[in-house]
Amino acid sequence: MPLPPPPTKRGAKLSSDVIDLSTRRAKARPAAATTPASRGRAPAQQARLLTESVQEVVAPLPAPTARTETPSRGLPADRLAREPASRKTVSRARKPKVTGPTRLFVLDTNVLLHDPTALFRFEEHDIFLPMVVLEELDGHKKGMTEVARNGRQTSRLLDALVGVKGADMAQGLALDSTGHMAAGGKLYFQTSPLDITMPAALPQGKADNQILGVVAALEKQHAPREVVLVSKDINMRVKARALGLCAEDYENDKTLEDGDLLYSGVLQLPPDFWTRQSKTIESWQSGSATYYRVSGPAVASLYINQFVYFESPGEPSLYARVTEIRDKTAVLKTLKDYTHLKNGVWGVTARNREQNFAFNLLMDPDIDFVTLAGTAGTGKTLLALASGLTQVLDDRRYTEIIMTRATVSVGEDIGFLPGTEEEKMGPWMGALDDNLEFLAKGDGSGASEWGRAATNELIRSRIKIKSMNFMRGRTFMNKWIIIDEAQNLTPKQMKTLITRAGPGTKIICMGNLAQIDTPYLTEGSSGMTYAVDRFKGWPHGGHVTLARGERSRLADFASEVL
Repeated sequence: MPLPPPPTKRGAKLSSDVIDLSTRRAKARPAAATTPASRGRAPAQQARLLTESVQEVVAPLPAPTARTETPSRGLPADRLAREPASRKTVSRARKPKVTGPTRLFVLDTNVLLHDPTALFRFEEHDIFLPMVVLEELDGHKKGMTEVARNGRQTSRLLDALVGVKGADMAQGLALDSTGHMAAGGKLYFQTSPLDITMPAALPQGKADNQILGVVAALEKQHAPREVVLVSKDINMRVKARALGLCAEDYENDKTLEDGDLLYSGVLQLPPDFWTRQSKTIESWQSGSATYYRVSGPAVASLYINQFVYFESPGEPSLYARVTEIRDKTAVLKTLKDYTHLKNGVWGVTARNREQNFAFNLLMDPDIDFVTLAGTAGTGKTLLALASGLTQVLDDRRYTEIIMTRATVSVGEDIGFLPGTEEEKMGPWMGALDDNLEFLAKGDGSGASEWGRAATNELIRSRIKIKSMNFMRGRTFMNKWIIIDEAQNLTPKQMKTLITRAGPGTKIICMGNLAQIDTPYLTEGSSGMTYAVDRFKGWPHGGHVTLARGERSRLADFASEVL
């Protein structure tokens, strides 16, 4: 509403809109009209004050300052400038309004068996389920495997959508009707025959070909709307593209698009770090560690418990861990040098920079969760076992070591294994036996009295081997848990294992993302990648990517050239 012109003559009348606004203003603040300073003024002066108060009501609000208010997420900058402060504190992030046409996604059975919540992960787009997909879901509902569980969960979700009051399958089921507000589209079932014409070379009795026929029929029926087949089956996508159909992989389960983007836990400081930060560095001593408070552009890329190092000829080196980040400053704490023999862990010393970083995480009682990634021969199992034996037998910080791993074969399965649970897991624990043999026959120069007196039987009495199949429902207290070959775990399995931790328990996950043997898992969707990304920056968790192999020159050369 435009502002009224100010009165130029004494006793000039204001418009009815202004009078209405001034009346509301007076009701809102009745004390303003009766203040002592306003008494005894001339009518013209009172009219001028009234006009100024009206302008104050209808004038735009000033833009918020960065000192007093925090902008709400998801709101444009121009809207933030116009929005009252009371609304800014309670406004929520809103999804931008969709302007382009929505697409129709046809889901293959393997997508729902891989992730039952895929029904609600396509935002504003619609989903179509062919009848043959429902038939295949019905055939996979029996059993105790992960695929069978996902099939049953998918059936429950579909039943909940169909059971919503007033739902009409012919008109489509609203995907947000069961509380999944992120899904703005509809779910359609194949409720009527479709005009399916497929090449004679494709046998019609196969389920994949029937789904392709449904996609082709929908593309004709809904033209020019885009119809997309979503499948985890590579051959299915290839056949679809050969028929001129649009096909995509289901990538919503991927934590990262590229494995090279995985958080490494280590950051090299820029070469001009000391010169650029020299005026803003504070340092102090606490115990055997030195602390540095730094600020500058490098702080924006740091995370809690991330390791930083500075190496430059002619200048002092720095190896530290980020312990605090506040505003634009960070606190760095120097590390304990585990490369020296006097700081050896069960007779083992760090042979490179990354192993020293790993020891600082493994030996820190304030760190509850550690992930170690690296290629073969980088020392992941040896570091975890040496640190565990020291804190179980010497420091008595934990009661025992529990070791488990994903039992995924590299080649063909050798069949059923006899014996107890631990005996069945024995063939999978060859890495444990190799490292225990090395630790048991150490020269003892860096070991304590307990380490020198311990025998192989004593060490093995404190190590328990467990199968992941029987982990659900358990709670481990004051345990040192090692999860080996974690790259073969799904995000759901990883969550199941980590949530077993009770008070005083520390979990170490180890794996090599280049050696994934589980079908349908990639570097981006592995449970280890999921855990590293989600725990990034947590004050009681840390991650290190071990870069250099220390097994032998033969193993190092084979890793590079083979």
